[in-house]
Amino acid sequence: MTSHNLSFAFAGLGLFLSACTQTGAPLSAGTSDDQAKDQADGRDWPGFGRTEGEQHFSPLGEINASNVAKLGLAWSLDLPPGNSATGPIEVDGTLYFARFYSEVNAVDAATGKPLWKYDPKAPEVSGVRLRQGWGSRGIAYFNGKIYTATQDGRLIALDAKTGQPVWTTQTLDPGDPRFISGPPRIMDGKVLIGNGGADVSAIRGYVTAYDAETGKQVWRFWTVPGDPAKGFENDAMRMAAKTWAGDWWTKGGGGTVWNAMSYDRATNTVFIGTGNGSPWNRKIRSDGKGDNLFLCSIVALDAKTGAYKWHYQINPGESWDYNSAMDMALADLTIAGQPRKVLITAPKNGFVYVIDRLTGKLISAKPFVPVTWAKGIDIATGRPIENPGIRYESGVATISPGPMGAHSWLPMAFSRQTGLVYIPAIDLKVTYDDRGITAQNWKRKGGMALDYAVNSSIAFPKGNEDSASSLVAWDPVRQREVWRVKTPIHFNGGVLATGGTLVFQGQMDSKFNAYDARNGHLLWTFDAKAPVIAPPISYSVNGRQYVTVITGNGTSGGFLGAALARYEIDYRTQARRVLTFAIGGGATLPAKIPHVVKAIDDPDFVSDPTTEARGSMVYDTRCLVCHGGGVAAAGTAPDLRMSGAILSQQSLDAIVHDGALVSQGMPKFDELTDQERSDVRQFLRAAASSLRKSPPTPKPAP
Repeated sequence: MTSHNLSFAFAGLGLFLSACTQTGAPLSAGTSDDQAKDQADGRDWPGFGRTEGEQHFSPLGEINASNVAKLGLAWSLDLPPGNSATGPIEVDGTLYFARFYSEVNAVDAATGKPLWKYDPKAPEVSGVRLRQGWGSRGIAYFNGKIYTATQDGRLIALDAKTGQPVWTTQTLDPGDPRFISGPPRIMDGKVLIGNGGADVSAIRGYVTAYDAETGKQVWRFWTVPGDPAKGFENDAMRMAAKTWAGDWWTKGGGGTVWNAMSYDRATNTVFIGTGNGSPWNRKIRSDGKGDNLFLCSIVALDAKTGAYKWHYQINPGESWDYNSAMDMALADLTIAGQPRKVLITAPKNGFVYVIDRLTGKLISAKPFVPVTWAKGIDIATGRPIENPGIRYESGVATISPGPMGAHSWLPMAFSRQTGLVYIPAIDLKVTYDDRGITAQNWKRKGGMALDYAVNSSIAFPKGNEDSASSLVAWDPVRQREVWRVKTPIHFNGGVLATGGTLVFQGQMDSKFNAYDARNGHLLWTFDAKAPVIAPPISYSVNGRQYVTVITGNGTSGGFLGAALARYEIDYRTQARRVLTFAIGGGATLPAKIPHVVKAIDDPDFVSDPTTEARGSMVYDTRCLVCHGGGVAAAGTAPDLRMSGAILSQQSLDAIVHDGALVSQGMPKFDELTDQERSDVRQFLRAAASSLRKSPPTPKPAP
């Protein structure tokens, strides 16, 4: 692994000593509000990004560049199967995390001793909502309570000491196909939550604020306008409707607030990041016209009332699954000699944006990965300078980045010590093709099946999957790269920056690494025996600093399973663990369980290409996202080529139609006909037959 070091001014040098917490320095918990401030001492990590400004930065400095080589495993805790790509939190010596579908766990942060567990039994009541999203990405703490949101739409407050529910509220309407996977945020005594589902359903986005003590709804902000005949909720929706065309409301619109939110308490402003259009293709969604506010936007709201303040739209007329739902770090920077209160974000489209958070005016925007969809961003207007053809005007367009984005949901970090942003970057191309798809012949398949109103295929850059991601250190003042470290494959982990001049990040190849925050030099690495994708956190208990991360492949990128084969990531056998590190830690992990993809024996199989082609269409719209393209899974769900269930139609029907495995997170598809289920079984058996005939040649991991 190499790094590219460029000369730069050490932007945060003046903050270095004040940001570091010296070894053994006394720390106090303070109030819940104190813990959430960006200036908090770092003793605790009470929210997804630690603080309201979502910086993913810990000021603690006991673990630092000079002694990180002595960092060792303090303890580990094995977890059952199910999503573990989730951000933990820590308060007053207790570590909390939500694995699987919002099963909240509390353990002693210094020892790993389990304290309590709360399981809301979300899969059993989620119905069709179980088909998208793979579980909880994070939770929050406030005033003695843990807040979690479930796949089926519940927002739940738990007593932090006992795990008993304090209150529960349903945030979604009955029959609504939305779901929740993102972490709640605490702001101004309220808990905020959004939802997802716009990729595959007729969804109109919104975010809702609830009283953190009672669970009563305080306000709701819709992100796209609804049916004009029914009137508009506020002036913001009336304004937004002027940027839409056709009968957009019948198709949903999109703009879900499924991930990013930040809070500026000085101005009592909430910032929300909105998602892509529903469907993706603006030609279908809005007659190919208009900016379609507030898709792919950052929207500032009054935290007390939810009233609109300002917006900045990243991609007007969004049509590529680009969205602005990636984390937004708040920072105070000196730019052109003037102090500026800014919001920094690196959304899917490949640019780093620095925005004045008081006014919404764009300060700067530069690409941090190869970008072909735009020549740049016009600073005067804030609008992108789009390249010709990117809206697949001729029916086909190949652009970078692709729909996975140049930066996915896994968080970047802003260091108040170095003044740099550290981004887990992705470099993938996509080809879009909407030939044959028209407003007259397109309609949703229903049941939350994949149907974006455009066909897409993702490709690795130059066919080399080993150059598809990197960890990028970026100077937001000078808007330039400071250093870059290549990371394996197409997906890399969330980032933590610390006052010890360190950056922590995990990788698909099971490495958990610490880099020098100033130059990208690799200072420490640990073999976690499993992929490390979840964002790490750091905290202090009894004067000792800890770093915690949870292993296991989780919620994104599994559909590119063939590219991950070399890492032997199996749903059933991969290690899912809580790993906690401290200076002098001496614990060890058991060896990784070897995994070889081997097709199930099926001596009675007879190929039927016509049936298999029909089954492939069912698989691609219902199964591919979890079980992998070409039926090559990568840990998000089992590899069906190895499953005994495909040997019997009765067994497959029990799972797919009757929901025999719903409690384990496998949704049922009871709308599929007998013929469709038979077709997909034939397709799966054919995939297993191909694997038996041509088993993969192992490609060594780098």
